[in-house]
Amino acid sequence: MHVKRFADAKPYEAPNHRGVVGLRLQGFEAGGPTNQWVGYSLFLPGGGAGPDSTPFEKVYVVLEGHMTVVVDGRETVLGPMDSCTIAPGEVREIVNRENDICKMLVVIPYPTGAKP
Repeated sequence: MHVKRFADAKPYEAPNHRGVVGLRLQGFEAGGPTNQWVGYSLFLPGGGAGPDSTPFEKVYVVLEGHMTVVVDGRETVLGPMDSCTIAPGEVREIVNRENDICKMLVVIPYPTGAKP
C-alpha cells in the first residue's frame, strides 16, 4: 500500500486551464500507481479548461460545487458526486459557472513513455 497524506500533495500546472489550483494526490512517485495519476482541482468561479482534447481518456468526479462540461456543443452540468468520462480525442471544455468553488477529482493515465 502506498499512502500519501494530503499535506504532502504538491501543486501542478495543467495546460490550457484557468482559474484553477491543482494538487497531485497520487502519481509520478516511487511506490505510487503505475498506470494513472489522481489530481484534486479547485476551480474558482469562471475557472475552467479547454476547449481541447487529449489522446487519452480522463475521468472527472465533482466533489463539491457544479461544473459545466461542453462536448460537441452540448452542455452537461455535473453536481456533487456526479462524474463523467472524456474519451480519447474528444474535444471538451469545462467551466465553473457558479459563484462557488468547484472541487473535482481527476483521474488520468500516464502519458506515453512517462514513468512514476
